[in-house]
Formats: sequence, structure tokens, C-alpha cells
Amino acid sequence: MSAKLLRNVVLAGAAAAGAAAWAVAPRSFNDKRRNFVPSIPEVWYAHRGLHDAGSGLVNPADAPEYSGDDPISAQADTTNTAMSENADYVALARRMAMKAGYGSPEVTGPIAPENSLAAFAAACEAGYGIELDLQLTLDGQVVVVHDADLLRVAGDPRRVEDLTYDELTRIPLFPGAKPGDLKAKPLPGADANPPLVVTPSAAPEGYYQHVPLFSDVLKVVAGRAPLIVEYKFSDNSAWDARTEELMEKGHALLEDYRGPYVIESFHPGAVNWYKQHHPEVCRGQLSWPAKLQKDGPLEWGAGLLAFDWLSRPDFVAYDWTGGASPQVRLARAMGATAVSWTVRSSDELAQCDQYFDRHIFEAFVPDAR
Repeated sequence: MSAKLLRNVVLAGAAAAGAAAWAVAPRSFNDKRRNFVPSIPEVWYAHRGLHDAGSGLVNPADAPEYSGDDPISAQADTTNTAMSENADYVALARRMAMKAGYGSPEVTGPIAPENSLAAFAAACEAGYGIELDLQLTLDGQVVVVHDADLLRVAGDPRRVEDLTYDELTRIPLFPGAKPGDLKAKPLPGADANPPLVVTPSAAPEGYYQHVPLFSDVLKVVAGRAPLIVEYKFSDNSAWDARTEELMEKGHALLEDYRGPYVIESFHPGAVNWYKQHHPEVCRGQLSWPAKLQKDGPLEWGAGLLAFDWLSRPDFVAYDWTGGASPQVRLARAMGATAVSWTVRSSDELAQCDQYFDRHIFEAFVPDAR
């Protein structure tokens, strides 16, 4: 290789490295100091609350029915150790929820399903922080729910954006499920096209939890636990009036709240919205190691943290499997706090702990640090 070609290669490599560093760089120290930005509190964060039904859980008695063909249940670690940890976690969630005044030993179904008031109260009782998800209802109410529809959590295939909050109060989460179940069974008519599910005219009898208002969640938590608040969107490359509405209404509720919180989103525009409008808030970019061929160039670029220049986040919340990736290591070396999601067993924690500063967890009870 000639000296000129070698020089050009070195210069090109240096330029590429510089561009990568510029793209993933977090908010500067001076910006943080100027805006009095708090750091993300150093606690364990319970994913969607401390719950006994929902994401990442597998009832040991039903483990064989969950196969790798299911992208949700495949997330759960089904080794004997992890299954035992899962059972301990479910028991703790139920015990803490009852301690907080939800349910009773006579309730045979879930007491504290994911993203419910009971699950958040249970996390507070256990001394954990909380991660939760915000969406908008048909009537413009800010509610706490993860999926775009209710199929997994209520057996109802209808979308949250097509239902009013009043309707949501009459739709129980995980009806007929068992403690520890990963997902609800589809309601009659859920598989029809179009679905034949309708909202009950009256609330069901007995104990149940439903999708809650964010304002009610804040009243339950009441500053007892730090919050990671995720702004949730179906399309992380789009921005419309409802996107703006969720940002404005979500922040208005947080602005009146007196407890510690940070915000995050997969949508770079949502994190940038906080950069532009509320630089005093600690903000985080959610991401994961997407594949170019499978997920497309936008998701792949987001997985490389290539859009962090838009928002200059204070922390990067990354899939726990990607902690060792160059982009996460670089962002962390440049001052970003690294937060894992979602660690579901002690074995997964052992694999990723060295790469992260904070952890979002579920399905096992982490030891105190």
C-alpha cells in the first residue's frame, strides 16, 4: 500500500470515528450544569411496576405451552433457576400489592397486572423505582399502557387510541388468568375480522384492575419511587398532532408532580421535544440492536444511536443484550448513563451488569446493591 493511500485510509477512518462520536454524544456537562439537570436515580426499576401478570412472566405450570415461536414469551428465561426466580417475583408482587391494600388472599387471579395501580403500589412497597408507558385514548386522556392494543393484556384486540378512558375502566386486565401468566386469553370474537368484541355496559363484579390514568398513577406513587416515564408511539419516525398532544399533556402532569422522574422514548423526536422545550428534565434515548436486513435502515440506524445528535440524551436505555456494543460503550465513555432493559433473571444480570449503570428488571427479585 502506497504512503498516499495509507494516509487517505487513516484520514477516512479518523473522519468516520469522529462522525460516530459526534452522532452518539450525550448532552454536555456544561448544558447539564446550566439547566440544573438531575441524574437518573440509582435504584432498581421495576418494569411496568412489580407485577404478577404480564411482560416477561411465565407460569411454571404452563411453561411448555410457551414456545420460541412466540416473540413475547420467547423473551422469558425458562431454565429451572429462572423459573424459580420467576415464582419468587410473582409471590413478592402479590404480597406487596396486598400490603398496599389491593386484592386479598382469596383472589385467585392476578392482583397486580403490569402497568396497573396495584403493580405500581407494590413496587413502592418493595422499595423499587418504576418504569411505565404513556399513550393517549380516543378522548385525549393520558393513560399508562404499553401495547398499542389490548390483546395481550386483556384479550381485546381493539387499539387504545380507539377507546375512551370510560371504556377502559370496564375492561379488566388479564381476565380469567392465573398469577404469573404472560398474556391474557383472547376474548370471544377477538379472532373475527373485524373483531366482534364490544365494551361491557357495566364494570365486572369482584376485584380487577384496568388501564389507569397517568394522573392516578402519580397520586398512588406520590413521590415514593423514582419514575422512568416512556412516551410510547406506534411509529417512531412520524410526528403528528396526537404525538404533540401526548407530549404536552404528559409533561403537564409531570410538571405538577413533586416526585423524582426522568423521561425516555424510542422516538428521537420525543426526546428532542424535551431538549427544545424542557431542557431541565433528565432525558433518555431508548434503543436496541436492530438488524439492517430484518428491521430496515431507520431501526438499524436508531440501534446504532445514530440519531442521538437530535436529542443529546442524558442516558441511553438499551436492550440488555447490547451492552457490549461499540455504540453503547462509546456513549457511556462520553458521559451517558447506560440503563438496561429488560433484565429477567440473575443469569441475564450477570451477563450484562458490567456494561450498565442502572437496570430495568422483572421476573426475578434483584439483590440489594
